[in-house]
Amino acid sequence: MKKQKVILTTKEKSELFGEGVITVILLLLLNLSIIILLNLAVLNDPRLENGIFFLKKTITFANGMHLWSWQRLFVGVMLVGDAIVVYWRLIRRYRQMQLRHVIEELHYIADGHFDHRIPFVVKTDLQKVIDSINALVDSTVASMEEERQIEQSKDDLITNVSHDIRTPLTSIIGYLGLLKSSELNEDQAKYIKIAYDKALQMKALAEDLFEYTTLRSSTNNKLVLAPLHVNSMLEQVAAGFELEAEKKNIAFNVVTRPRDLVIDADAKMIVRMLNNLISNALKYGHGATEINLIANKVNNKFVELRVENNGEQIPKKSLQKIFDRFYRVESSRNLKTGGTGLGLAITKSIVDLHGGTIKCQSTSELTSFIIQLPLNSPKAK
Repeated sequence: MKKQKVILTTKEKSELFGEGVITVILLLLLNLSIIILLNLAVLNDPRLENGIFFLKKTITFANGMHLWSWQRLFVGVMLVGDAIVVYWRLIRRYRQMQLRHVIEELHYIADGHFDHRIPFVVKTDLQKVIDSINALVDSTVASMEEERQIEQSKDDLITNVSHDIRTPLTSIIGYLGLLKSSELNEDQAKYIKIAYDKALQMKALAEDLFEYTTLRSSTNNKLVLAPLHVNSMLEQVAAGFELEAEKKNIAFNVVTRPRDLVIDADAKMIVRMLNNLISNALKYGHGATEINLIANKVNNKFVELRVENNGEQIPKKSLQKIFDRFYRVESSRNLKTGGTGLGLAITKSIVDLHGGTIKCQSTSELTSFIIQLPLNSPKAK
């Protein structure tokens, strides 16, 4: 990093010059006032005048010179004092400007430019602050990189393990399926069914783990962008859940404004995202009678997708953690309502890949997952 002095802007130089001019004018006025008051005091007090005359005769310098003008001496002393005051004021303001530049650099780093360092060299204790800030940023960046590598190692481990166990699980499920279809007594059928259901649950977990870590890996994942007709997609997704929704007496409502709304997105990922949200509503939206799939165009820049249900409210304490991996609002992990706890984490990863945002709002009347995606998604990474 190349070190440099703090370079003042034209505006700051003008401020510094103005500070000096104003200080000089105020000091001259003060000096003039003091001299006038002293002259008046001497003229009105003969004893003071005689005392000054006595000092003039008594005080001698080299070569026998006398001090004949006390005003000149006093003015000289005041000018020296004025110069010290002007210097102190200007250097004080200059250091304030230096501090201002350091704070601006610090804000720039805090905005996410962690490869930047404060390059200034100053001759005050502020240099210790600058060096400490740079050292702290270096330490923070190193910690972030170490944490990223640890997280990447964990994701790679999960990806490899989940990938490796899917093949034997498929074989186990196949053999258990054959056993289920054979003639068994009541106990055998019961235990085979339990083993079969548990194997299916384990396979679902392995597949979700594999997908989640794949989505998080920027090196392995790429978006396949194409124009996507939003209304047709929402209707097709809703049709895929009609039978399950009818069993629970839940109706789908699809609304798109405008109806010909088209966005650039990865259709496969967007459908997976919506499937996760709808499955979540069907599993946990207890008491719901309708699920709304709504798409609105916003400011010709974004599309807002809303997946809503009028079922049971999500507790406020759960809203902050709802997109964390393995987090479930319902703590009981059973086969009837239980998932892997990765559905919403996968959903958020898909939204992030498209450069969008997602949030959840829940009241006693409505629970809404609100997604905002750009009409023109970023290029595949």
